[in-house]
Amino acid sequence: MSAIQVGRICVKTQGRETGKKCVIVDVIDESFVLVTGPKVVSGVKRRRANVKHLQPLEELLQISKGASEEEIVNLLDETGKADYMKSPLTT
Repeated sequence: MSAIQVGRICVKTQGRETGKKCVIVDVIDESFVLVTGPKVVSGVKRRRANVKHLQPLEELLQISKGASEEEIVNLLDETGKADYMKSPLTT
């Protein structure tokens, strides 16, 4: 369960945002996390998500718990991962 942590980049596997990448912003409990795309980057709104509907990837961002959309966008630009986040994962 250590793959589910703040800053982990995941792919949504269920719902209208299936295939889109998102970042875990906060861990609510063992079943739910708060994720964001951010919306301006990958199209995923900031919302609660079931961990069963996420596929964790190897990538990890160094963000603080509850980081703002702006902080995440700036970090993605700095690390050059903005384009990586924009491209959906096809399964």
